[in-house]
Amino acid sequence: MFHSFFPKPKLFFLSFALWALVCVIGWYAKVQDLGGLLSLGSLFGVYFPAALAEGADAAAQAAFQSAQSTALDVWLYQYMAVCYGLFIGAWVVYGGQKWAKWSVVGSGLIVFITWFQVQVSVMINEWYGSFYDLIQKALSAPNSITLDEYFAQLFTFAGIAFVFIAVAVLNSFFVSHYVFRWRTAMNNHYASKWQQVRHIEGASQRIQEDTMRFASIVETLGVRFLDSMMTLLAFLPVLWGLSAYVKELPFIGEVPQALVFIAIIWSIIGTTLLAVAGIRLPGLEFKNQRVEAAYRKELVYGEDNAERAEPIKLSELFSNVRKNYFNLYANYLYFNIVRYGYLQAGVLVPLIALGPSIVAGALTLGIFQRISNAFSQVEGSFQFLVNSWTTIVELLSIYKRLKAFEAAIDDQPLPEEDSRYLETHPPAE
Repeated sequence: MFHSFFPKPKLFFLSFALWALVCVIGWYAKVQDLGGLLSLGSLFGVYFPAALAEGADAAAQAAFQSAQSTALDVWLYQYMAVCYGLFIGAWVVYGGQKWAKWSVVGSGLIVFITWFQVQVSVMINEWYGSFYDLIQKALSAPNSITLDEYFAQLFTFAGIAFVFIAVAVLNSFFVSHYVFRWRTAMNNHYASKWQQVRHIEGASQRIQEDTMRFASIVETLGVRFLDSMMTLLAFLPVLWGLSAYVKELPFIGEVPQALVFIAIIWSIIGTTLLAVAGIRLPGLEFKNQRVEAAYRKELVYGEDNAERAEPIKLSELFSNVRKNYFNLYANYLYFNIVRYGYLQAGVLVPLIALGPSIVAGALTLGIFQRISNAFSQVEGSFQFLVNSWTTIVELLSIYKRLKAFEAAIDDQPLPEEDSRYLETHPPAE
């Protein structure tokens, strides 16, 4: 599943995690302070001594801060380009694998685009603050803003949204090709071992369909996980800063950085509830694929052999399909009760937490919108398992099916489910 596409998968993913950690720590510990000397932004005059801004008017101070922020952004992109270049270059050379250009370079590009999209989301969150403060000003004092100011805010959002849409569309196109290359690598690997795996139940389906679904789901979950981690890194400091506006919580009183801790605790509660409620689903999904495959296989035999696919046999096989589906539906019933109940209750959590601050008038409309959005982003990042549980269940069932292929290819004992199946359905000679 992974060896066919990635060079030395375990080492590759481990080195990526460690390298990312080193780069992040390095940036916050020292590297970001070197921007004044090394940033290309200095070539365009965006760095200049802070002393020049001292004693200047508000407009000059704002221009100075904007220039410094731009220079820091330029330096960050430079630093990331170097980090990506070193990691990708080393693995393309060291990996020496047929699909390294797609698996290594492609994975790096997907990670970078995911980070960029998170940064755009942070920009939108900042826009919420200025826009809704402008709305509050206009509603509280008629004609206190001009129509040009109002439309300027809308044009700002349109520019940010255009960049986000363009990147999202191009990323989706690239990811589609990336997933198909991964599927191709798995397909070629398993097809080359056909004589070793053809006796596995549903072998043709596993090569044709499961490889497609596995690559697609792993990529989707991987990007979603990266997005959650990067969103957490980007929005947690934002929520931490905005927590200064929330002096106390209802029924509890004053709690430092209350919003951050509420997001963490509420997400832990949801993840635990969903894990307990859905603990049986992976096994049921796996069994569901097995009974469906057995029914489909008998129908295929019946196309070429009049003695196969008899009504009694088909009725028995379909009875197994129906029984498993009904069991699956029953388990999803209480799982969805917990899932949807938790998600809907989550809508009220930040509103309850902000109650005392709203009543006290400690928030402007813009700050309220920024807090709500930042809380939602942080909460959503912590709730990766909650939001992805059904997809993870499907992935686990596919993984269990493909593991039989891996065992057969490596001359290892088959998983228990496949061993039992071969005992009752020996392969035809």
